Amino acid sequence: MNKPIRLPRQPRYIQIETVTGCDAKCPFCPQRKINRQPAVMPDRIWKKIIDDTRGLGITYRPFLQNEALMDKRLSEIIGYIRQDPTSRVEINTNGHQLDEERAGRLIEAGIDVIRFSIDAFSEKTYAKCRIGLDYRRVVDNIKNFIRIASRDHRHVTVEVRMIDMETNRHEQHDFIEYWSQRADRALIVPLYNWPWDKGVEAVQKPCIKMREEMFFYSNGQAVLCCWDIAGRAVIGDVTKENVLDIWNGDVRRRLAEYLSRGERKRIPLCSRCDAYKERHFEGFDD
Repeated sequence: MNKPIRLPRQPRYIQIETVTGCDAKCPFCPQRKINRQPAVMPDRIWKKIIDDTRGLGITYRPFLQNEALMDKRLSEIIGYIRQDPTSRVEINTNGHQLDEERAGRLIEAGIDVIRFSIDAFSEKTYAKCRIGLDYRRVVDNIKNFIRIASRDHRHVTVEVRMIDMETNRHEQHDFIEYWSQRADRALIVPLYNWPWDKGVEAVQKPCIKMREEMFFYSNGQAVLCCWDIAGRAVIGDVTKENVLDIWNGDVRRRLAEYLSRGERKRIPLCSRCDAYKERHFEGFDD
């Protein structure tokens, strides 16, 4: 039997679903199926998550399965996090709502990393990948963000991403060449199958997604994985418990032990998930 992985006593990353909405309807994303309430996380909940973990060197990500810029409080949230000098803040965004005013506020608040998901290098392809958004507006917003950060002498790591899909493979070379000259990083990233998507079956391998990361819904529930859109693996509730008590609690540790041994079938959420199927884990069949 494989020895269980030694689990860390605190999370390294915490993701917080401060709102549930998104301004795009992308064909590969199940976000539109989410009808969780409340649509906006109350201030007392996100502040408690942060207060419970101050001074621990946490990287906070104030988004989950939503578009981060849908929350008009985002710069306030980032500023609250950065009151802790050991903290870092990262967001992923489609960039559509990042006008110059908002860009300036996020930079001033102290954002450390921003990842833009574009998924195309032409308007035609973008219209197939990011439905409801304007390609030219997004590109201009990203370039303006980079310019403002440079003007204000603030170092913000800017990453531009393209999800690998059949619809955009003919543009990937040009995408990397263009954005690698403007952003800190330009990447092609894999398209994950969401758990419980049609035809998805689990691989019996460990999962690294939950090893150092913690995830919170807008109602304060903690879930095992960011890909849990339906609450199949709730591990606690921060409105009733301390963040670290949830992290080190019996429920999460039991599930984490299962996953360290590749026993995904023992967890309903993970029983139909093939994440990391291409990754090699010593002692597990590829």
